[in-house]
Amino acid sequence: MAAQALALLREVARLEAPLEELRALHSVLQAVPLNELREQAAELRLGPLFSLLNENHREKTNLCVSILERLLQAMEPVHVARNLRVDLQRGLIHPDDSVKILTLSQIGRIIENSDAVTEILNNAELLRQIVYCIGGENLSVAKAAIKSLSRISLTQAGLEALFESNLLDDLKSVMKTNDIVRYRVYELIVEISSVSPESLNYCTTSGLVTQLLRELTGEDVLVRATCIEMVTSLAYTHHGRQYLAQEGVIDQISNIIVGADSDPFSSFYLPGFVKFFGNLAVMDSPQQICERYPIFVEKVFEMIESQDPTMIGVAVDTVGILGSNVEGKQVLQKTGTRFERLLMRVGHQSKNAPVELKIRCLDAISSLLYLPPEQQTDDLLRMTESWFSSLSRDPLELFRGISSQPFPELHCAALKVFTVSLVLLIPATLERLRQENHLHLSQDHATALQPGRKNKTPSQK
Repeated sequence: MAAQALALLREVARLEAPLEELRALHSVLQAVPLNELREQAAELRLGPLFSLLNENHREKTNLCVSILERLLQAMEPVHVARNLRVDLQRGLIHPDDSVKILTLSQIGRIIENSDAVTEILNNAELLRQIVYCIGGENLSVAKAAIKSLSRISLTQAGLEALFESNLLDDLKSVMKTNDIVRYRVYELIVEISSVSPESLNYCTTSGLVTQLLRELTGEDVLVRATCIEMVTSLAYTHHGRQYLAQEGVIDQISNIIVGADSDPFSSFYLPGFVKFFGNLAVMDSPQQICERYPIFVEKVFEMIESQDPTMIGVAVDTVGILGSNVEGKQVLQKTGTRFERLLMRVGHQSKNAPVELKIRCLDAISSLLYLPPEQQTDDLLRMTESWFSSLSRDPLELFRGISSQPFPELHCAALKVFTVSLVLLIPATLERLRQENHLHLSQDHATALQPGRKNKTPSQK
């Protein structure tokens, strides 16, 4: 089969209009194992295929892209980088996006190879074309370009190529294309900044991080909503959080939340700002974050009482995140009756809200109630049991009713709640369920599942 493919490839090179031969070659290549193609890699002449890409013929272009994708996989990245560099550069400016994606995928292979990546770093024009791919209309092309540049920046040489050359000017020029492209560049900068303190330093020195933060705290509410997602991504790293704190960005975000009540457009950005603090609390210390920025907790309680499903959903998600560890649970418990009312509200929404919000409520409930075995102390078990009781007058009936609804996603979410509540929290309800025939549990099983006991089945006793 490999020999047949080589013969067809030679036919394609010989003919002026090899459409039928391209179709045949495409079919044959699907049946040739990749290892056989690798054995024939030295015989593969791809120049004619790249030349056919320049013809304005849709079917030929599609066939050539598919054929090249297969054949290039059989070639070593170093060979592609050294021998096809001109074709790669042309591919990045080709009018057909499928050709650009093919080219970027090969550049991705080269970048992953430590022996080949130097060929890319030494090719300033190729790097420049990758940068300009970020500004294209096709999102897949832009994403592939961002991924390539992000990967390049993992090395010192890559950082220097991107930030200590004319490429930085090209990057800033691309940003001026439109708002969407500017956010793509910010996305790239945040990805690079998140790698290490050194990477962050390169990005801050370029001025692009400062520009992002200026937009975050600016007056445009729609821009704020977009920028906060990127800043939240940066905050996932320890060095990123340190930088944001040192620059006073976290305090600025808190102040914006404080002033949100007087801003009629705060609903555009407030959910993202609250999510930011929710993630910050879990990554650092829930107690410290909540004590230093009390407006965050206050806003979560306000949002849960909102009539806006978006606000409710964000508040529910945030409570679930905050209550996913013991320190966060204790922070919530300290709010006393306010948290009890919040739990009642979450229980109500889990029954009456649209399906998507119901699932988010159930996920939050299971997060709040779950305790790892090593943290199942009497005090924490009593606390989470009281939370379970606060969800509804009859929590078990609430979740039984939810689990009977015809939505698989609800079944799974309700099952998670049943799992944590029955096994960890409420030994007494096991007896009730047994009596009501909801669960066919023997007395031995009920005893075995009580908190603080090792879960031995009767047969193990």
